[in-house]
Amino acid sequence: MASARHVVVSTASGTGQAQSFYETHLTDTFKSLGFKQGEHFFVHFTKSEDTITELTNDVFLPAANTGAVISIILLSGDGGVVDIINAILTASRGPEFACPEITLLPLGTGNALANSLGITADDSMGLSTLMQGESRPLPILRTTFSPGSRLLIREGSEEAELFNHNGKPTMWGAVVCSWGMHASLVADSDTTEYRKHGVERFQMAAKAALYPEDGSPPHKYRGRVSVLHGSEWRELEDQEHAYVLATFVSNLEKNFTISPASKPLDGKLRLIHFGPMSGDEVMAVMTEAYKQGKHVDDHRVRYEEIDGLRIAFDNSEEDGRWRRICVDGKIIRVEKGGWVELVKEDTQVLDIVCSSDHV
Repeated sequence: MASARHVVVSTASGTGQAQSFYETHLTDTFKSLGFKQGEHFFVHFTKSEDTITELTNDVFLPAANTGAVISIILLSGDGGVVDIINAILTASRGPEFACPEITLLPLGTGNALANSLGITADDSMGLSTLMQGESRPLPILRTTFSPGSRLLIREGSEEAELFNHNGKPTMWGAVVCSWGMHASLVADSDTTEYRKHGVERFQMAAKAALYPEDGSPPHKYRGRVSVLHGSEWRELEDQEHAYVLATFVSNLEKNFTISPASKPLDGKLRLIHFGPMSGDEVMAVMTEAYKQGKHVDDHRVRYEEIDGLRIAFDNSEEDGRWRRICVDGKIIRVEKGGWVELVKEDTQVLDIVCSSDHV
């Protein structure tokens, strides 16, 4: 069937540059192609953090369910992609469903997907990928939570219920699921004030977490961590943790290589884990990630391919700050003594366009 082309401008992503980029660069590109708005493409500007979910439910999914090939040019970070994934997987897909195709123009903060897919390899902000890239299925991960877990919204000031999948609160992603320092710094830096600093916000939040004002050492995250290999779960010996992260992608930022063995869209999930250290030691390990992922050579860092991850929180973790899970930038707070389980999702619902040099 004939394809429809939609442009989604996430006005609040990153440092808020998406709209100006659309009005200057993308419109010029469309003009050069002879594209006319309303005829060859349709533009949607986000008005709230629910806009992309509403667009998917009201526009993209109904068309995809007719078998139409929907092309979505997304001026956003990873959050826009995860919104579309969750909107599709929490709705009904018909027998004619055709996976929408996303082209990501990286206007977010970290832009892990774009960086890992080679979209940011040049200075075109994804325009060269839009013109010359190739479409591939996007691997997805499914995180399931214990009852009572809540999605934190509005800069953490409010809570929302998660979708109930087979009786359990569930969220899907395509990039990362983390607990410990990574989840905390993403959550703590997700404010209007921090966002003004772009990608620097993560380092600012990391320093605050690693060097508490009272002079105490960084928090030791307490819980039981298990990894899945094939059909067998195996619990790690460590009961205290600093960094627990499972990911499909190689780079969380352009120069921050968290998983150097990861290849674009290979569907392999990898774990990066290390236990409690001093602030200086954690900073030293993380600095090595900026050197093409040299941190994985540190004997204190556990790095392996896994099929799943499970975290059971210790009852001694009284403060909800230490029970926050990050899924592609979304923050979920688990109740005291609760758990989270991550597995690879076997359902395909999106294709993504990436640099032809990286597939």
